[in-house]
Amino acid sequence: MSPSASPTDAEGERLQKVLARAGYGSRRACDDLIAGGRVTVNGRVAELGRRVLAGRDTVAVDGVPVGILPDLVYYLLNKPDGVVTTAQDPEGRPTVLELVPQEPRVFPVGRLDYATEGLLLLTNDGEWANLLAHPSHGVEKEYLAELVADPSPGALRKLRVGVDLGAGLISAPARVSRVGPALIRVVIHEGRYRQVRRMCEEVGFPVRRLARTRIGTLRDTRLAPGAWRPLTTDEVRALGEAAVRPAGANASRAERRAAARRSEELLGPDDPDPDDSPSSSPERRDG
Repeated sequence: MSPSASPTDAEGERLQKVLARAGYGSRRACDDLIAGGRVTVNGRVAELGRRVLAGRDTVAVDGVPVGILPDLVYYLLNKPDGVVTTAQDPEGRPTVLELVPQEPRVFPVGRLDYATEGLLLLTNDGEWANLLAHPSHGVEKEYLAELVADPSPGALRKLRVGVDLGAGLISAPARVSRVGPALIRVVIHEGRYRQVRRMCEEVGFPVRRLARTRIGTLRDTRLAPGAWRPLTTDEVRALGEAAVRPAGANASRAERRAAARRSEELLGPDDPDPDDSPSSSPERRDG
């Protein structure tokens, strides 16, 4: 059956039932979503009475894809140091898949380095994973980085503006703040190989320890290292919305200016760094 099948085709489930199961409220509330023109099937605005078939149809609410295949799972893992973000490791090191249920089979959304800790998403929903991982969507990731020494104001300023990652690549502007001695918070919306580590190395303050503390709207300070939990339907939906309407990469100019003002109010202006003189200045995986 082609994706252009009749919207009242007797095959499949009623659209409002699928939406209710995905956490969009009661069937009556889902009827209202459909009647309001907020639901699409295969890119077209859906009508009441529409039926959808898993594996054939693509459903979205306000532009955010809705997983309609059976047995979709979404996990949040607090990855510990010393675990690789792969299904198998030729060196026999432990993998993130050994820390979550074996069935149904899942895969990580993005990667964290072997030595990087923190939040990692795993799922068997390929469409949702691609939405979050695609670089054009610019989902924010927040890290806490312990450095080998307390960074200078000039180094922080360079991290905020963008640094040379090599091969002609310049990191996008980042939100960077000093949390404590030799400890900084970095918020980026890219996901280049070892990006935060490379950024810090470039400004002369290598990373001693690195942990990802937020993905989009999602953080969890109570999840122990090596522990996992299923995402709630609200969290799954909020992450999808963060990818469709990211806070940084696709924000309007006015929104970016407002964010910059808020950042300056929080972090303070970039004062000239007395050590940042020519004579004294130091010379596809997340984290």
